[in-house]
Amino acid sequence: MAPPRPDLAPDPGLERDDMEALQRDIADVAVFEDDVDFDPATLGDPLAAASSPDDPPVVVGVDQSFLTNEAGEQDRALSAVVAMRGEDVVERVHAVTSLEIPYIPGLLSFREGQPILAALEELSVDPDLCLFDGSGRIHFRQAGIATHMGVVRDVPSIGVAKSLLCGSPRGDLENLAEGARVPIEANGRVDAPDGTLLGYAVQTRQYDSSNRHINPLYVSPGHRVGPETAADIALALASSYKLPDPVRLADSYADEAKRELTGAR
Repeated sequence: MAPPRPDLAPDPGLERDDMEALQRDIADVAVFEDDVDFDPATLGDPLAAASSPDDPPVVVGVDQSFLTNEAGEQDRALSAVVAMRGEDVVERVHAVTSLEIPYIPGLLSFREGQPILAALEELSVDPDLCLFDGSGRIHFRQAGIATHMGVVRDVPSIGVAKSLLCGSPRGDLENLAEGARVPIEANGRVDAPDGTLLGYAVQTRQYDSSNRHINPLYVSPGHRVGPETAADIALALASSYKLPDPVRLADSYADEAKRELTGAR
């Protein structure tokens, strides 16, 4: 199936100013509020899912790995996609494409977007929701990789990042209790009025010890999901680990597929 907005697909051949202008166009199109065809409350709750008249939604996790050439330089991206329905993995696919530009903070989707779109095209199931290892609205131009891919495919999407790209937390992030969330708001580094709610720092897991702690995830809406729902879903799907299960399993599958391609152990 062709993307609904191919005109907004990432083009790594653009000049930087044009990339940034395209991201602003994407942010204008993106919907940062709930517009999903399922009840988010059923995610991660087997009892709620069992009482729902509908089948569990297909939730897709997306992550990347990279392949190197003989010179040891990263020259290809491997995009891994894991589709889950409830607690069951229903499909795993991946795609490998060339890397055409280096990593540039804020322009990740132009480096990794093409392999992600190629991998999503390999799916035989239609995603109801996509979770990306990267930012959504918590982004300089409110158009991180989850927003970019979500808009191009017009699928509800969430960004789950391990570090804070921009914005300011409205509270202390040190040693948060499990289940806590702290709003992340726009500041002078973001193309949005100061104080705009971009997403949340979400503490999905925490050690029961004062001597060590787990850092929060930075969860933000990509497209057709609001910030509160994005945080709720990240918490609900992080069943036993820090990362939500679809993203964690995509990360594991990316490593597995890379080993199969390279013969590494």
